[in-house]
Amino acid sequence: QVQLAQSGGGLVQAGGSLRVTCAVRGFNVGAHAMAWYRQVPGKQRELVAHLSGTSTTRYADSVKGRFIITRDNNKNTLYLQMNSLKPEDTGVYYCNSEIQGSPYWGQGTQVTVSS
Repeated sequence: QVQLAQSGGGLVQAGGSLRVTCAVRGFNVGAHAMAWYRQVPGKQRELVAHLSGTSTTRYADSVKGRFIITRDNNKNTLYLQMNSLKPEDTGVYYCNSEIQGSPYWGQGTQVTVSS
């Protein structure tokens, strides 16, 4: 059974850092593309960072140079390190992968950046 269990996030002042974690069960994170999305009220969920199966990374323009997506194959875990946070980074962050055409999502983690 596929499970994506998130942790981390929280409240931080602008300029600070946070990390969100996504522990995966049911498939090998090293063998699949993984991603982080962000959703704010009234807006569609947007792609923040993507990590391909060959370890190529891609970021939304708004977070380039500040966010880093990584994975630990031994722990079967995906991470999003968020630095130099801005109030506009506030939202619920979701980890995601697609396995055999089916999308899987973490439960979501609130990140709030105060000005």
